[in-house]
Amino acid sequence: MVVVQINLSCLWGSTGKICDSVSTLLTERGVENYIFYTYGNNPGNCLNYIKYASFAYIKFQALKSRVFGNYGFNSVYATKRLIKKLDNIKPNIVHIHNIHSHDCDFEMLFNYLKENNIKVFYTFHDCWAFTGYCPHFTMAKCDNWKNGCGKCVLRKNYSWFFDKSAKNYDRKRNSLLGLDMTIITPSKWLAGLVKQSFLEEYPVKVINNGIDLSVFKPTYGSFGQKHKLDNKKVILGVSYGWSANKGLDVFIELAKRLDDEYCIVMVGTDDITDKQLPKNIISIHRTHNQQELAEIYTCADVFVNTTREENYPTVNMESIACGTPVLTFRTGGSPEMIDDTCGSVVECDNIDALEEEIIRICMEKPFSKEQCIKKAQEFSKDKRFKEYLNLYDRIVGDRE
Repeated sequence: MVVVQINLSCLWGSTGKICDSVSTLLTERGVENYIFYTYGNNPGNCLNYIKYASFAYIKFQALKSRVFGNYGFNSVYATKRLIKKLDNIKPNIVHIHNIHSHDCDFEMLFNYLKENNIKVFYTFHDCWAFTGYCPHFTMAKCDNWKNGCGKCVLRKNYSWFFDKSAKNYDRKRNSLLGLDMTIITPSKWLAGLVKQSFLEEYPVKVINNGIDLSVFKPTYGSFGQKHKLDNKKVILGVSYGWSANKGLDVFIELAKRLDDEYCIVMVGTDDITDKQLPKNIISIHRTHNQQELAEIYTCADVFVNTTREENYPTVNMESIACGTPVLTFRTGGSPEMIDDTCGSVVECDNIDALEEEIIRICMEKPFSKEQCIKKAQEFSKDKRFKEYLNLYDRIVGDRE
């Protein structure tokens, strides 16, 4: 068996870490495997991690997409390079992750896979594969994707001049239908959406994301002392880019409502975000490593996830693994990892309920660190990503 994974990155970001973890497990089993990627470098100099396009090339393709509106249908030269490498390797399985970072011509790649009868696994990390443009449509309250896109309410986010959402939708549908493909989703929520799309006839397997429990565990350090939090109830938010869809406005509102007994810490901010934040929010632009992030999770009394559009957020798992309960909006797959031992859920945008639950969790402490840590055993990346390998084995065995 020869397995190729295709993703925008190989060692950073949630999808890059998934690819790397799956590759490690395959290598341990002696299975020949490769990761094709475009963003970032290969710091480990792994011979099976192959970059097929440059950063400058990708930026130029992004500009073309903005001008012509054909998001996902540029990058012809890079895709030809990718296909040539696939021809040389001759994989039994091609496992696709995130290919909507202007690094792949969707039509060209899937037509090649179809013509060569290659088994395809496609992990949907969002909704992009079955829409004309968008990876998420919850906030836009749009359901055009169920019957074909067009008159896109989010078009300006993707194209300056033209609305080609209907044409892009049709090209995706034509490219994906007729494949030997199994769709994988990290959440039941997203699996449910797939079954409402033009991909409804394909088998869908839910494989939750996982985390490294040797890193994310109770980690004690000087963060609390450094920021004078010893006598405070710490409310934590973590996002890799803060905006309305991540609930930036909700944290600003909470900072106005909660008294001095509470302190909000936000990780993943930047200079632009800082200009919007009140003085009583501690802003951490970035952590130096994952151990430092684990220390911040451990210091918090509750992790609050105010996301409005989400698939299966890694940050929830990381917090629980560090012994800190999670409070989240009921949106996407975010509630799926929460039970009555490790956190609670309130309706999306109900800030009154969110505030009340924050106070209850901080005052009554209904979720113990021990309960959270026990729950986190379900999130082990090795357990989760071995499900990919089991799926490969089963499919290849059936084909043979």
